[in-house]
Amino acid sequence: MATLGQTTNSPAQELRTVIVTGASSGIGAYCARALKTEGWRVFATARKPGDIAALETDGIETFYLDYTEPHSIETLMVSVLQRTDGRLDALFNNGAYAQPGAVEDLPVAALRQQFEANLFGWHDLTRRVVPVMRRQGHGRIIHCSSILGLTPVRFRGAYSASKHALEGLMLCLHQELLGSGIHVSLIEPGPVTSKIASNALPWFLEKIDHENSVHRLEYEAQLQRMHAGGSKSWLKPGPEAVHAVLRHALLSRRPRPHYVVTVPAKVGAMLKRILPASMLYRFLAKRA
Repeated sequence: MATLGQTTNSPAQELRTVIVTGASSGIGAYCARALKTEGWRVFATARKPGDIAALETDGIETFYLDYTEPHSIETLMVSVLQRTDGRLDALFNNGAYAQPGAVEDLPVAALRQQFEANLFGWHDLTRRVVPVMRRQGHGRIIHCSSILGLTPVRFRGAYSASKHALEGLMLCLHQELLGSGIHVSLIEPGPVTSKIASNALPWFLEKIDHENSVHRLEYEAQLQRMHAGGSKSWLKPGPEAVHAVLRHALLSRRPRPHYVVTVPAKVGAMLKRILPASMLYRFLAKRA
């Protein structure tokens, strides 16, 4: 059997299979469609019926998934494995949301909800995938983390904490799977064109008492940016930047543990290595 990344001229060769979560928009939607174009059998997930229908219109097999609903994770795995005779080549964990707000304004319930969606659900799905890949002797597990999982910034405490936790958890998994034929990679994008900023607005308005916060004036400035869909910059590429490194993580014989994407993210990662901690955090605080 050819391993992932190898090709064969056999006409009976099965398509490589991949689950792409959070495919309703942005990175997930782009990568799901791009991978299908490149010859993968893509199993995408979304929550809203309209997004599921749009993906199915493009010929992508699509399922409902909400990371905060364990039953939906179980149903996804059962359905996919029934269609693939029990095999799966790759998982791209991507679905997430960002809960804005200063740490002192962040209700505990909001933090728990952030971790349910951005960490615990990912862990649940990953644990269901690993035995499948162990049986077949190969597989790729790629997580779309964030540069905020490496270099935190103000007012992003909940999201940053969930990504820091993801980094620690999945880097342990990376080590534990060495020699198994299963490779684990983390993609750490900086600013990428997506709906994450506009999608964060309802969470902010629901969970953060911004009008009575000591950070009210700064919140007002951030609200204006969120209403506008986030910051605009030539340094903010489209989701194709993530797709490029995702392809490497899926196909390379030696996929990397880390893929830092976008110029701001690479600068941030570099500064973390070379600056004293106190200087680094003062620098980041001025740019939050």
